[in-house]
Amino acid sequence: MDTDEFLLPRSRLANERLHALVPGGAHTYAKGDDQYPEDLAPVISHGRGAHVWDVDGNRYVEYGSGLRSVSLGHAHPRVIEAVRRELDRGSNFVRPSIVEVEAAERFLATVPTAEMVKFAKNGSDATTAAVRLARAATGRPRVALCGDHPFFSVDDWFIGTTPMSAGVPDATTGLTVAFPYGDLAATEELLTRYRNEVACLVLEPATHTEPPPGYLAGLRDLADRHGCVLVFDEMITGLRWSEAGAQGLYGVVPDLSTFGKALGNGFAVSALAGRRDLMERGGLRHSRERVFLLSTTHGAETHSLAAAMAVLTTYVEEGVTARLHALGERLAAGVRDAAATMGVGDHLVVRGRASNLVFATLDENRQPSQEYRTLFLRQLLSGGVLAPSFVVSSALDDTDIEHTVDVVAQACAVYRKALDAGDPSPWLAGRPVKPVFRRSV
Repeated sequence: MDTDEFLLPRSRLANERLHALVPGGAHTYAKGDDQYPEDLAPVISHGRGAHVWDVDGNRYVEYGSGLRSVSLGHAHPRVIEAVRRELDRGSNFVRPSIVEVEAAERFLATVPTAEMVKFAKNGSDATTAAVRLARAATGRPRVALCGDHPFFSVDDWFIGTTPMSAGVPDATTGLTVAFPYGDLAATEELLTRYRNEVACLVLEPATHTEPPPGYLAGLRDLADRHGCVLVFDEMITGLRWSEAGAQGLYGVVPDLSTFGKALGNGFAVSALAGRRDLMERGGLRHSRERVFLLSTTHGAETHSLAAAMAVLTTYVEEGVTARLHALGERLAAGVRDAAATMGVGDHLVVRGRASNLVFATLDENRQPSQEYRTLFLRQLLSGGVLAPSFVVSSALDDTDIEHTVDVVAQACAVYRKALDAGDPSPWLAGRPVKPVFRRSV
């Protein structure tokens, strides 16, 4: 594998054009070219199934498609057909469309632990709406979020807790506190310290590790005893863990939950769902103070809701969640075997649920390393694998998995050389990739 011959001149030019017009060169920081080796950040022309093509004409097997949103593969026929049906009928009206009723019914039939749902366009808005609803219902100011989970919202209550907190007043950040995942005692201590101040507990019910036995049920009990609202961020776990999300798999019902990503297979749709008595606070059929809850011009765009209905139907009828797990298990086994065979099994580490795999790149001291991640990504890209993670889509087939494992094996051979040299820099060809959340450029 000769990465020196792998050049992306058109992508490089397109990236320069992007940076001249778009802050950060992308509309999502996780898609920025700083997340990829220098001059090896492909700009995509199109995609189909599990593959994408860049503007230089290179084809890749793609993982983590659309930041985990395209779980059925690009241009999935059932989704595209449903979208096209609505496009000719109009996308937005001065009154609700009948599609809004149908989409709500389909969603609540698939996620029966929720009683009402409201749609939006992105996860940040839905999760912030859950926080506002919790504050209104409890009359409390503080938000307790799981500090071990990387992202909840672009809004001040969360971004103020990250290294990119510029522009967020300290007074706002001071109202957000954090608890560690899996530690009920620490969470109870936090709720006791801020007795009658915490409006909600916000967390991803599971991510790269399974919840400890009894943990989610224990959080449910803590929320009940301390009078706060339990909010599950199911942006990632929704559909990938089960059709009804992590709450459907683990049998613990939150007060509110938020869904997105896989819900639209790349089309912009998210959802806030939960208990009727809470959700109705944003409605018209109660006598209490009203909550301004997710009033968005494009939240009920008909073709996006049609996409969501097609996705939900496809998952249920075709057993997509089970397929994602089977594909992920096959990929994880192949990558782990390739890494072990090449002598880097302790350095290239695959983690997470099979439907949501990530990898860690560790240095000679087995510490996380952006330099070794850069080396690994360079080798994958030159081999036709675009993989900021190993999150699978159901469009992958055995040939894609086999090709990926072969490329990983070749990358691991280079990884071993760098470890033996004690210095990966000769294989980087430029600056290392960078974390998304950092205070300076």
